Amino acid sequence: EAAGMDYFCEQVQQKDVGRRMQVGPELLEYLGDPARSSDLEQDQQRLDKVIDELTGWVNSSNFKVSLLGLDVLGAFVDRLSGRFKPYIGTVLLPLIDRMGDAKDQVREQAQNLILKLMDEAAPPMYVWERLAVGFKHKNYRSREGVCLCLIATLNIYGAQPLILSKLVPHLCTVFGDSNSQVRDAAILAIVEVYRHVGEKVRIDLTKRGIPPGR
Repeated sequence: EAAGMDYFCEQVQQKDVGRRMQVGPELLEYLGDPARSSDLEQDQQRLDKVIDELTGWVNSSNFKVSLLGLDVLGAFVDRLSGRFKPYIGTVLLPLIDRMGDAKDQVREQAQNLILKLMDEAAPPMYVWERLAVGFKHKNYRSREGVCLCLIATLNIYGAQPLILSKLVPHLCTVFGDSNSQVRDAAILAIVEVYRHVGEKVRIDLTKRGIPPGR
């Protein structure tokens, strides 16, 4: 009998790396075949459990498990689209953590998944309202990643779907960050905002007490 959600619910809880590396591809195959995965949403609690466990994979110290977790969550977003929205709060915190990962590939894939959420699961501003906490993350790479993610969001969607007046104050805070990479990324993000909305942002920055030289 082909494996269904009961099987995967049990398997994703395994802590063994080898087992996870085996189950991940099986789960990707299952999600990719709608006929086979018709029981995906039969039991809401079971689905909640699986997605919860996968956030643990994303947070794994083993980067291969982390990448696999990101892949599988991406496949869930593809399958559930708007129905994935209730899970955005759960998955975003590990994604913000992973944007601070030491490996480029993990950082990149975490950002791609955040952009996928905006594309398929919820409006960009809905995601940003939950993502903005990342500007204060303890890991400087995560803070930098959130700035870069804002640039990517503006490149894809423009300023229209975002309430930039809610995000600019966060950028102003990271202007004074202790890390130069974060400061540079914040400046690039403000430049991107300026490209989309023009002078309004300069006036806003002056009001916030950013020195004219900056």
